[in-house]
Amino acid sequence: MVNQFTINLGFYMLMPYLATHLAGPLGLAGWLVGLILGVRNFSQQGMFLVGGTLADRLGYKPMIIAGLVLRTVGFATLGLVDSVPALIAASAATGLAGALFNPASRAYLAADAGERRVEAFALFNVFYQAGILLGPLVGMMLTGVGFRVTCLTAAGIFAVLSVVQIRALPARRGEGRQESVLSQWRSVLANRPFLLFSLAMTGSYVMSFQVYLALPLEVRRLGGEGDFATAAVAVLFAVSGLSTIFGQTRVTAWCKARMAPGRALTWGLLVMGVAFVPLLSAAAMPVPDGGVGLWLLAAVPPALSAVLLALGTMIAYPFEMDTIVRLSGDRLVATHYGLYNTICGIGITLGNLLTGAALDAARAAGLSALPWTALALLGLACAVALYGLDRTGRLAPPTPTAEPGPEAGSDPEPASERATA
Repeated sequence: MVNQFTINLGFYMLMPYLATHLAGPLGLAGWLVGLILGVRNFSQQGMFLVGGTLADRLGYKPMIIAGLVLRTVGFATLGLVDSVPALIAASAATGLAGALFNPASRAYLAADAGERRVEAFALFNVFYQAGILLGPLVGMMLTGVGFRVTCLTAAGIFAVLSVVQIRALPARRGEGRQESVLSQWRSVLANRPFLLFSLAMTGSYVMSFQVYLALPLEVRRLGGEGDFATAAVAVLFAVSGLSTIFGQTRVTAWCKARMAPGRALTWGLLVMGVAFVPLLSAAAMPVPDGGVGLWLLAAVPPALSAVLLALGTMIAYPFEMDTIVRLSGDRLVATHYGLYNTICGIGITLGNLLTGAALDAARAAGLSALPWTALALLGLACAVALYGLDRTGRLAPPTPTAEPGPEAGSDPEPASERATA
């Protein structure tokens, strides 16, 4: 928990201000700024599967520490260099670091939590969101002194965390040591229920990302680019993060007492789709010329949407993480998390491109309801897909093999061979 909080604290105290540093003091062209940021994202999303595979083969602890050390070097380099090749290399290093420790840390948590995985991932999300909420605030204060100070402080945080993990984190190993890499990948890619689940859940990440894309753009469309819009966007992030911090464990406990995992996932995605209804309703209202009415229209519907998106995520996330472990049959867990992150990362990229196109089309045609209608329908479609997977038994864990292996607790049969309802 502390590991993930500190990772997010260090990451979000630097990354929101990197583009401004590259374009401002360093004077790089816009396409170079986009290239450097894109390299970081690609190196992370594209290497998740490799990071997960290495975690299952070499152990969770070594990959967590390797990722932390690599990010230490990457963040320090971002603050100390100004040549484009060095900045690209540093950006790639920070992305690869995430690909190394993200699958490993989630697999580690799943292994240690045992039967309390749902509760563990609920608490994990609290620490995760706390880091996201606090990081930019710390980064804003440090960047006021100098961006180099921010980079070196973030690097120092990762360096200290690396030492703590080396000394205090017990070793945990995955179950891919005796298989070839290709055999591991074939096993995961043959797990059809897992792949279908991954595709169905991709929409949840597209919808939740709109807190950073479509909702701020809507606030600025109506509220302008002044101090009001800046404050309203800050409120969006605050209500999203604080809702999770104070509500996640309570929401999870309530859902677990009343719902099966498949039903909770379905309701979570449905709530995320409903989150765009306030914006859809606001689109049907006349836009005031100014004053309090315009401020309320610009701030309240997006804030309500942010709260509902947070609520839907709170409902779904712990069961989502637990379902990945169950669908893996507790085997090659980190590899499954790695592929899952890659699939969802590709989905986020495509979803954001389509959302941006819908926002542009809405402005050009004067149809402000278009993007919110599309996002609401996406939530409904994902909820229906999850409902179908649950009803047909595809979210159930694989059936164990009939004949035990040489050791107690033999591996389950591949998920692709289990019976479905």
